[in-house]
Amino acid sequence: KVDAHSLQITAAEALLRWHHPQRGMVSPTLFIPLAERHGLIGAIGNWVIDDATRQAAAWRALGLRMRVAINISAYQMRQDDLVDRLQAALARHQLQPGRFTCEITESVAMEDTQVTQRSFERLRRAGLHVSIDDFGVGQASLSYLRRLPAAELKIDASFVHDLGVTGAGGNDARAIVDAVVKLAHALGLRVVAEGVETERQRDLLVQLGCDELQGFLFAKPMNAVQLAVWAQLADERPPPQAVHFRDSLFLDTQPAEIAPPEAPAAPPPRGRRQ
Repeated sequence: KVDAHSLQITAAEALLRWHHPQRGMVSPTLFIPLAERHGLIGAIGNWVIDDATRQAAAWRALGLRMRVAINISAYQMRQDDLVDRLQAALARHQLQPGRFTCEITESVAMEDTQVTQRSFERLRRAGLHVSIDDFGVGQASLSYLRRLPAAELKIDASFVHDLGVTGAGGNDARAIVDAVVKLAHALGLRVVAEGVETERQRDLLVQLGCDELQGFLFAKPMNAVQLAVWAQLADERPPPQAVHFRDSLFLDTQPAEIAPPEAPAAPPPRGRRQ
């Protein structure tokens, strides 16, 4: 994620990738539903919490004090010990809760159940940063949204994609994004637009008042070491336009976690990050 105006890196979102020894790269759109169906999503979710906090601490040791985001599944939101697990992982790696984001899809966030509401309340009391993901494609209740302890909304990529389209589709997308931004700001929420792939989309989103942007225009998925190098290069030589690096850096992205190198003797990357 980058700041919409300065293009400064502000956060990183943890993405699941599975490199199968026979099948090659398996899309999360395939293996996540299978994990949910066979009762494995809980174990995967717990691993993500621990590994993301560990990686955030490793990046902090390198001077990269950016927020790290993970996606929380519907199954996890219904678990009474979700916040306990998050707090334990944060304490284990000595991370401040405000530097860690839990992204929860709009459809899950709008579940008006006692367990979901209790989880949200506990997330708020724990000081965790909460983001409502894929906003605009679910069935949001404005009265319920107003009560949620969220800090930001993420506009669904489908609306961002249509921003560059000429005609009625593009006009409708622009009107929806404009309305979501104004609604979110009225509720004191920051707005993140995901799926940004063109400079035209970026320019329109900045014009409409989005706070942060995320998408292939700025970076493709990469492993931990690549992200640390990419962030440092962007920090030392900030470009006037969208961040672009050679494609070869990202073509062979592997899902396996690579331990980050030890902190260099030189001073950490300069610049402020949220």
